[in-house]
Amino acid sequence: MPDIWGLGAILSKLMLYVGIGGATGLLITQAAFADLVSPLRGKMRVQVALLAGLALVASVFGFMLRGAALTGGADGMTDPEMLGLLWQTPVGEVLVYRITGAILIIVGVFTHRGGQWIALAGGLLALWSFALIGHVPELEATGVRLLLFLHLLGIAFWIGVLGPLRALSLQPEHLRNASMLGYRFGQAASIIVPALIVAGLMMAWMLLGDLWTLTTTGYGQTLLIKLALVGAVLTLAAVNKLRFVPDMQAGDEKAARYLARSIEIESAIILVVLAATATLTSILIPPN
Repeated sequence: MPDIWGLGAILSKLMLYVGIGGATGLLITQAAFADLVSPLRGKMRVQVALLAGLALVASVFGFMLRGAALTGGADGMTDPEMLGLLWQTPVGEVLVYRITGAILIIVGVFTHRGGQWIALAGGLLALWSFALIGHVPELEATGVRLLLFLHLLGIAFWIGVLGPLRALSLQPEHLRNASMLGYRFGQAASIIVPALIVAGLMMAWMLLGDLWTLTTTGYGQTLLIKLALVGAVLTLAAVNKLRFVPDMQAGDEKAARYLARSIEIESAIILVVLAATATLTSILIPPN
């Protein structure tokens, strides 16, 4: 059972995943499907800003928790000497990436000319920070870091499209937009999903090195839970693509409501997946 600092680390990492992944995913969705999500432009702008704000708070909170974990007390969160030492490590470098990225997102969404690309650049910068620290970077291979970044980019895109798709599905006047968004994302997902699976399995193999560790270590068992949840998400996504979206294209409003409910369940499972990932990257150590 993790101590209070371990639980804090998991919470801050989960907030980071939701904030950075959600904001970047919405920005990618807006760039890729601008015509379809145009009715939600104002709402999405506010959501991106709020998620970037969450990421900003989580970045600072997580950095301060590192200080507390090193000293064993809450005073470490504000100890100038301890935080100064942390600032000179990769933890400090990552904090700069995340704060810069979050600020660029917030500035970008409220900038009229070229703001979308400023915000998107900020999101990509913040996403890249995850490839600079953690278990995967310890493998010390640039290719592995790039693989992780692309993996995170695909996940962010997936997360980002769910909110707008649900919102459009609940508005009968935008049924066509919702069905087209579901259809076009389904086409993209036919490439993204296999790539995510391959990338995830490759990184898991590099971290574990032995299938037995999936059942004999805490890290492996948590990873197994995560994989099972991912399987559930993929099943729901398949139902959405093969059943609900085609029915929506045929004008079935009931299918749109079913899709919205399915997305709610999918989003809840994804949140648990992110929590499992936060646990894996915060307090558990790969067996290798």
